[in-house]
Amino acid sequence: MSKAIVMSETGGPEVLKWNDVEVGEPGAGQVRLRHTAVGLNYIDVYFRTGAYPGPALPFTPGLEAAAVVETVGPGVADLKPGDRVAYASPPLGAYSEERLMAADRVVKLPDGVDDQTAAAMMLQGMTAQYLLRQTYPVQTGETILFHAAAGGVGLMACQWAKHLGATVIGTVSSEAKAELAAAHGCDHPVIYTRENFVERVKEITEGAGVPVVYDSVGKDTFAESLECLRPRGMMVSFGQSSGKVPPVDIAVLSAKGSLFLTRPSLMTYTASRADLVTSANEVFQLVESGALKIEVNQTFALTDAAEAHRALEGRRTTGSTVLLP
Repeated sequence: MSKAIVMSETGGPEVLKWNDVEVGEPGAGQVRLRHTAVGLNYIDVYFRTGAYPGPALPFTPGLEAAAVVETVGPGVADLKPGDRVAYASPPLGAYSEERLMAADRVVKLPDGVDDQTAAAMMLQGMTAQYLLRQTYPVQTGETILFHAAAGGVGLMACQWAKHLGATVIGTVSSEAKAELAAAHGCDHPVIYTRENFVERVKEITEGAGVPVVYDSVGKDTFAESLECLRPRGMMVSFGQSSGKVPPVDIAVLSAKGSLFLTRPSLMTYTASRADLVTSANEVFQLVESGALKIEVNQTFALTDAAEAHRALEGRRTTGSTVLLP
């Protein structure tokens, strides 16, 4: 019997229970995976609390993992038992020892990427990829603002933006996180607990503002982030760790300089197999070249998923966190 974290109700970390589960054999187009490392992401908290609607209860959370293919179902030609793979995709279920997964949602891992790195980089790395390369394609010489710069996505985005030739302003909550962000390409770490980030952005850009703000914080930063944008700038709201953004009067976008506002998600940007492979391969290439260093700064046993969630919500983590089956 395989085991997994199972939620019978939404709520606090205590709803994450370690239970026996039936996995079964793969059907047409599926593979059975044995997880070697599971990624922890803030979206897992949203599903746990019910902030994002999940599948019918009970369910196993988690969207990201590295694994070994155990068996393949009918019609699967490009994967075989023993292949090392990774994914960051629905359906939920990564917090498990084993699972079934659609073969077209997993990608083969190159030899130069180990399992823990893969589990830490798929969702966050592909998020950085679509944000910086597709939602608002960052150009050499631009100055951008990235909130939560010392988080998993933030550290990857700072490095990637520097690789693209941008100047990065990043908000963080402490001196230690400021140092961490700076070590990963953030030119101007702003400690928002003691500095006004709007004033700092205006100072750094000599009053011009930035062409784009990337914001996964939500409620606490949204309104002020609009103040940081130059005319025709883009507000990219891709998360809500501080809570949902209140309803917005779109006339505000006009008044502040014909601003753009988007609420993108990774799942849209990797919905097709071709887009998924392209995004993953670009992340792999940057990691293998050394341009993108993945910081797995915390590991927890998968059985301790509740404690991992407490650490994440309590802002006691930096970089990426991996759960080990």
